[in-house]
Amino acid sequence: MIQKQIKANYIDIAAKHIFPAQISIKNGIIESITPISEPCTTYILPGFIDSHIHIESSMLPPSQFARLALRHGTVATISDPHEIANVCGLDGVKLMIEDGKRVPFHFFFGAPSCVPATSFETSGANLGIEDVEEMLSWPDIWYLSEMMNYPGVLFDNPEVLAKIQASHKANKPVDGHAPGLRAEDARKYASAGISTDHECFTYNEALEKIGYGMKILIREGSAARNFEALYPLIDEFPYKVMLCSDDKHPDELINGHINQLVARGIAKGLDLFNLLQAACLNPISHYKLPVGKLQVNEPADFIVIKDLIQFEVLETWIKGEKVAENNQELFTITPAKVINNFSCNPKKPSDFFIYEESATVRVIDCLDGQLITKESTHLLQSINGVLQSDQEYDILFIAVVNRYNEAKITTAFIRNFGLKNAAVASSVAHDSHNIVVVGTSYELIAKAINGIIANRGGVSYADEFTLECLPLEIGGLMSSLTAEEVSILYSSIDLKAKKAGSTLRAPYMSLSFMALLVIPQLKISDLGLFDGSTFTFTSLLNKNEQA
Repeated sequence: MIQKQIKANYIDIAAKHIFPAQISIKNGIIESITPISEPCTTYILPGFIDSHIHIESSMLPPSQFARLALRHGTVATISDPHEIANVCGLDGVKLMIEDGKRVPFHFFFGAPSCVPATSFETSGANLGIEDVEEMLSWPDIWYLSEMMNYPGVLFDNPEVLAKIQASHKANKPVDGHAPGLRAEDARKYASAGISTDHECFTYNEALEKIGYGMKILIREGSAARNFEALYPLIDEFPYKVMLCSDDKHPDELINGHINQLVARGIAKGLDLFNLLQAACLNPISHYKLPVGKLQVNEPADFIVIKDLIQFEVLETWIKGEKVAENNQELFTITPAKVINNFSCNPKKPSDFFIYEESATVRVIDCLDGQLITKESTHLLQSINGVLQSDQEYDILFIAVVNRYNEAKITTAFIRNFGLKNAAVASSVAHDSHNIVVVGTSYELIAKAINGIIANRGGVSYADEFTLECLPLEIGGLMSSLTAEEVSILYSSIDLKAKKAGSTLRAPYMSLSFMALLVIPQLKISDLGLFDGSTFTFTSLLNKNEQA
């Protein structure tokens, strides 16, 4: 018999009560919670849960991600392995599951529902209904990952509906992904049995979807940030909301996770127990997770914090074992296994040329802190029959290179990256993860792209004198380096992009979403410029303004 005891101010979320207590643990289970008379200075509560995240976007494999997350009191994640699945198929999903088992952390993976996300891009894999049914039969798959193909739901696509039905048959919930969907469309989407949405960016949209029976995941990631718009829902509907990151880059994850959102909620005057209901308990009940809620006869998964203002985490426990203390994990791991799917030769500047005389073009307007984009137009000049960028008006090149085989490159134009005489590129390019680049000249975008090709994946920065690349050799998405090493290298590249003029809060995260076709309005894939509002390709030239 192994017995441990902890004394702290016990936060009973369900009873909305805090009192000094002695918590006894035996064989990884909470044996008793006994009130005591002596005062305590610390607090004990259930661990935090990120209700929707793509681990791959941290550029870390699950084992390294867990090291950082545990330091901040996160004990579990609802993890969508959609990114690696788009690159390596079922083998990629298996890699994530097996690597996650190497650390004391609760990873709850889903079966990716949309691989590829659309038929308008080149992906590394295609997971049909048979693959989804197979994954849903695995004990390590807990739900059907975000149903991004909302047009397929609205228009009763047989394969889309079959995947949803397969998840219901397996008694596993279905996650949603329906940015901006409202009224009858939102009602039909929810009525298909889709239970969550993390894409709401206005309060009224979220309120409407709650009315249709959906749970709202309030997202605050490195690029998309919706907490400010949605946080009032926590007090208004404490049992209908959860907190999530969706995508979290390593330089931010090293500083905090869900604990930061809870602290922000307290600063805004939200009720402590409602906040913790969303941050700790709602994911357990919604996804039916075997994670402890700090109750007697449940697994001893909990955290000890310093106070109820900053939520500084002192200790993190998993199954009755202390796994992190004072911002340091208490275990060691070896590097993760490397798999990849990358076949791409170096490029020349002329490979990106747009052969046109001076013309008015469609321009992707990147919006800081949002995954959605807007569309504008701009008159560009041509030199020797090749269209040029316009740094004065911040109209830069954007291109997508097929990373799976040799193919024609799509080049277009984008606004709001702000770069001056520089280029940024990434093989993290949702959702098919081809290589995306933004830059001021054909020469520099080729230079940045070639840095990634040389490493078979990564994020890179290029200017006239510099080429710097963080290699991401695991699927072109994740690094074999430690979390600290990845954070340092990524921070260096991010800082270079900002010194080169980018005013975006997270330029590489924003870059990674410019090829995400399922979120409106104007996006780009390796096959062409794409109008997400009509779900069709569109022309680069705005012929209505050519006269």
